[in-house]
Amino acid sequence: MADENTTLRELSIPLERDLFLRSLIREFAGTLEEVVGYKEAAGYISLVGQCMGDWLNNLYKKALKVEHLTREQVIEILVDLKNRIGGEFSIVERDEDKIVLKNTTCPFEDKVLDRPSICMMTSNVFGTIVSQNLGYAKVVLEQTIAERADYCRVIVYMKLTSESEEKEGREYFGPDEQLFA
Repeated sequence: MADENTTLRELSIPLERDLFLRSLIREFAGTLEEVVGYKEAAGYISLVGQCMGDWLNNLYKKALKVEHLTREQVIEILVDLKNRIGGEFSIVERDEDKIVLKNTTCPFEDKVLDRPSICMMTSNVFGTIVSQNLGYAKVVLEQTIAERADYCRVIVYMKLTSESEEKEGREYFGPDEQLFA
């Protein structure tokens, strides 16, 4: 127990900006899910994710001094950006049509548990970056830490294929399909 001479700064309170912001997002997502339902909450968070995807896409293009990212750059960026913010993403599989990613640590840590709408950030950031540069993306969140899986498994289709059509996920389209033909 603290004595009367202990200042507030000396108290052992685990409060800092990162924890505060992760907790804020968790409570925001939870409130949305409770008030408007999961589907609508995911929709609202998707809009934020799209804005973040646009911002990150432009950030990487500016840093690389390019107008458009190549397929290889896009793949590297998906892993890099998530790892920079505290995830542990790695490539499980890749081919001409898709990339399969595994993540063992969510950037939101335990604050994502039971808040699957937060995963729309990943879907929309990935979908926006891929579609803006390659013309098309479909993001499938096969399993997520938010739903208490041991890790996330995310498939990002970069082309519309019969396999991608069979999977349930979100589709994203580039701004000028003629540019990517």
